[in-house]
Amino acid sequence: MKGKVLVGMSGGVDSSVAALLLQRSGWDVVGCTLRLHLDDPAFPTREGGCCSFQDVQDARRVCYALGVDHFVFNFTELFEERVINNFVSEYAAGHTPNPCIRCNRWLKFGAMLQRAKELGCDAIATGHYAIVKQAANGRWQLHASSTGKDQSYVLYSLSQEQLSHTILPLASLPKPEVRALAEEAGLPVAHKPDSQEICFVPDNDYAGFLCRRNGCDSAPGDFVDTQGHVLGRHRGLTHYTVGQRKGLGIAFGEPMYVTHLDAEHNKIVLGPEGSQYSRALLAKELNWVSIPAPREPLRVQAKIRYQARPAPATAVLQPDGTLLLDFDEAQRAVAPGQAVVLYDDDLLLGGGVIVRGIS
Repeated sequence: MKGKVLVGMSGGVDSSVAALLLQRSGWDVVGCTLRLHLDDPAFPTREGGCCSFQDVQDARRVCYALGVDHFVFNFTELFEERVINNFVSEYAAGHTPNPCIRCNRWLKFGAMLQRAKELGCDAIATGHYAIVKQAANGRWQLHASSTGKDQSYVLYSLSQEQLSHTILPLASLPKPEVRALAEEAGLPVAHKPDSQEICFVPDNDYAGFLCRRNGCDSAPGDFVDTQGHVLGRHRGLTHYTVGQRKGLGIAFGEPMYVTHLDAEHNKIVLGPEGSQYSRALLAKELNWVSIPAPREPLRVQAKIRYQARPAPATAVLQPDGTLLLDFDEAQRAVAPGQAVVLYDDDLLLGGGVIVRGIS
C-alpha cells in the first residue's frame, strides 16, 4: 500500500477516474465531496454543473462502486467568505474575477488538505489536468498537461506546501481515454457532461446572480469616449467586461469596444478599433510556483485568460512587488481582476491578478 489519499470527488468523470487510478495503483483511497454552496432554488433541475446536491449523490455512488469511504465536508461558510464575497466585491469594482482560482487555493487545496491531515491521509488528489513534479533542487513544480484540457492555469496560486501533498492522476490522459476507463470500470458517471459554468452561477448569467445577491441590479450610467464625452447610457457595470463589443445596446458608425469600467464614477469608457488591445499589463498578488521570484527581466509565455494562447512577453518584477509584463505583440481584452499566468514552455512559473492593461 502506497499510503492514504483523500480524493476530491466532484461527482464528475474526471475526479471519479482519478480515484479509480489511485486505487488501482495501490493507494488507500478515501473520497470526499465539498459542499460549497446551497443549490439556487431558481435552478432546481440543472444538469452538468458542479457542487450541487445531485453531484454529491453521484460522487457517493462512485465511491460505493469502488468500495471506498465517502465524506461530505460542509465548507459553505468558507466558500462564502473567500470566493463569493470576493466575486461580488470585484464586480462592484468593475473587475472580472476568476472564482475557480480562489476556490482551488482556499478550498480544494487548502481546507481539503487540512481535513486530509486530520484524517491521517498522506496526500490529496483531484481530477485536474496538470502535472506536479519535484525538481532536483527539491522545489515542487507545476507543469501544463499535454492534452487539450490543460488546467494548470487555475492552479497557479498553489503553495509549495499544497503541491507537496498533491497528486493529479489524470496528468496527460486524453479525455476520451478517461471516459473509456470510467465506462470499462462501470462507473455510473462515465457519460456525465462536463461542467461548463461557475458552480454558483448555474445559468452563466453573472449579472443575474449579482442582482439576486444584492437585491437589485447595478445602477445605469454613462458610456463615454476616451475624452469623457457622453455617448449614451449603459445598463449597469455588471453587464459589461473589458474588450466587449456586442450587446452594448447602442449603434455607432464604427465598432466600439469597452476599454475601461470606471466604478468610482459609474462610467464605461468605449474606444474604436485598436483600443481593445494592450501592449503591457500590471499584475499584483503574485505567486511564484516553480521558481523563486526573478531578480532580472524574464522571458515568458503569458496567458491572460484560461482559453488564451500563450503570448511571448518580458516580465519585470517592480520594487513595490507588482509585475510589469511587456508583450511582444499587443493583447486583446486585458481585463482587470483576471489572472495572468506565466510559463516557460510547459513549466508554470507563476502568476498574479491583473491590475490594468497598458496601451
